[in-house]
Amino acid sequence: MTIDTSFLQIFITSIFVAASAGLLGSFVILKRMALVGDALSHVALPGIALGLAFHINPFVGAFSTLFLAVISIWLLKYQTELPVDTLVGIFFTASLALGILFIPEHEILEALFGDIGTLGLMESIATVLLSTGIIVALVAIHKKLALSMLSEELAHSIGVKNRALDFIYLIIFALSIALGIRFVGALLMGSLVIIPAAAAKNISRSLHGFMLASVLFGVLSAAGGVLLSQQFAVSPGPLFILVSTTLFAVSLIVRKLKQ
Repeated sequence: MTIDTSFLQIFITSIFVAASAGLLGSFVILKRMALVGDALSHVALPGIALGLAFHINPFVGAFSTLFLAVISIWLLKYQTELPVDTLVGIFFTASLALGILFIPEHEILEALFGDIGTLGLMESIATVLLSTGIIVALVAIHKKLALSMLSEELAHSIGVKNRALDFIYLIIFALSIALGIRFVGALLMGSLVIIPAAAAKNISRSLHGFMLASVLFGVLSAAGGVLLSQQFAVSPGPLFILVSTTLFAVSLIVRKLKQ
């Protein structure tokens, strides 16, 4: 029995992207930033447009735009005292307008819905390594993040640098979104982060359990989406979201039964 190496490459890459996005999603849910995460994914559109225009990797373009956006949001948050969701909303609408204006019409579907099948071997390896880095970074700072979410004053009193922690969190957020856009596109990227974590929250009783379940649901959704896409010869991105939504519905039933 021979193994389709391109399918195996897509499967492994998707698993790592979904695992890192799911883990990030657990903190997005705890910080009540679900809508922020969805909006922030659209900030990548101008970067994708620039990548297409100058024939550079879409990931580089997307991350460049997101990096500039999160730095601006981080700076403005502390200078204007406006909430993060307000600032993201401003960048979201401006970026969406610029992206739609400059992305070539024949490329717009890939930008909005993704196409992981176009990833080369080196891109896949880089994606796996960066996704692993996101997981390691989040595990390393998860206690500080949790404490900061509980009380910034308390976290500061024991030496946690809240501003630096916010900056690191936003950079991780930007990197995760840039990686996931090739999988599900800018339009669905928020769901890649939010839905597995939302499903995990329905059945979790502790922070560590929540984090682990978020990763597990992300991995199951990615695996299901890729396997179904192979079976029906369609893009895996939308199928990932449908599988993830199904798991969320199942988690709701489990939660009801436990009650």
